[in-house]
Amino acid sequence: MPQAAPFSIMAKPIGPRCNIDCKYCYYLEKEKLFPEEKKFRMSHDVLESYVRQTIECSLEAGLNQVGFAWQGGEPTMLGVGYFEEIVTLQQKYAPRDVKITNTLQTNGTLLDDDWGAFFAANDFLIGLSIDGPRKIHDRYRVTRSDRPTFDSVMRGLDVLRRHGVAHNALTTVHHGNGGKGKEVYRFLRRLGIDFMQFIPIVERSPGVGLAGAPQVDMAPENLVTAWSVSPKVYGKFLCDVFDTWFKHDIGKVFVQHFDVQLGLWLGHPSSLCVFAETCGNALAIEHDGSLFSCDHYVYPDYRLGKITETPMRELLWTERQVDFGHDKKTKLTSQCQECRFRFACNGGCPKHRFATSRSGEAGHNYFCESYTMFLRHAESRLVKMARLIASGRPAAEAVLVDVHRQTAGSAGDTGRRPSEPKKPALLR
Repeated sequence: MPQAAPFSIMAKPIGPRCNIDCKYCYYLEKEKLFPEEKKFRMSHDVLESYVRQTIECSLEAGLNQVGFAWQGGEPTMLGVGYFEEIVTLQQKYAPRDVKITNTLQTNGTLLDDDWGAFFAANDFLIGLSIDGPRKIHDRYRVTRSDRPTFDSVMRGLDVLRRHGVAHNALTTVHHGNGGKGKEVYRFLRRLGIDFMQFIPIVERSPGVGLAGAPQVDMAPENLVTAWSVSPKVYGKFLCDVFDTWFKHDIGKVFVQHFDVQLGLWLGHPSSLCVFAETCGNALAIEHDGSLFSCDHYVYPDYRLGKITETPMRELLWTERQVDFGHDKKTKLTSQCQECRFRFACNGGCPKHRFATSRSGEAGHNYFCESYTMFLRHAESRLVKMARLIASGRPAAEAVLVDVHRQTAGSAGDTGRRPSEPKKPALLR
């Protein structure tokens, strides 16, 4: 068996069950994987086994901090009492010198003062799903009776604020808000959000896959559902948000995509699996104890086993799971392998590799154009920030450098443009 290595698991104690019906949600259909299930609730025995084994395996992997990530579906449907039980189990099994952290992703509609008090007392970090201003948010994030959810989410955000609960925003980027990057970003800033994640929504149309027959027209928009964001629009979204962030909020607001990219330009490994060279260390566990290779690969073929039947350590670090992660590197298209931005992208997430490369090679990332557009747009500023950080200075100074360059250019610009920059020197 391969050597123990750091890992994370997305736990879904309520499975795919949710109290709302987001039109783009890829996980609601997972109910079909459990045709006999009526309850969709991780039992006490499975929950205890999961908490105990996660702590044991984390210590075996050399971690001095054990992280638990709770998602769904909508995990708050389980009630505060269920999570009080989780905290009790964590305290039971964690050594006194080991720090336990909990994060929970929620749509926010069920949050009340009981939840706020619990989160604050137990140092939970909350991810709040919000797609932008009312009209944008309510386009796809609706109840099962097609009612808007924006007001309920704002009430949930108010709960988090009043109780001093640490929180961030998770915003999906889709057909409805992809062209409104600056508007979405500024809205989140008006809400006082200092930590943001932007997740692109793309879902393949029925019947479209790498194993299927060649498509007559392989244009990206013909591969995916109507609510999916196009590569070009997502690329511009990232550029627009980056420009606004760089000009006004660098050093004050943290956008996951930009933080990860800055780390890569400093020569560090990616802290996000999407841009890592290999993956396979971010798994998912369903309510029945089934462990899957990845949150986006909750399919029968990627089910590793049940932690109540096979010890977690025998599932986490198997050759099968290691191979799953290494495929991210070994199955790159030739276009990816030859790309000068490979170090900053690494082919993106395998779940998005259903397009074709310029030469017609299958298995290319749908968002290749997005990432390339963003990296070309942000490259010079990423290099400046990386150099400042490497010299022990704050990245925010890059704004002053950029303003000085623009001012100087406006007075004596000859109209010439530099040749396409190469990989930054500090990464050579």
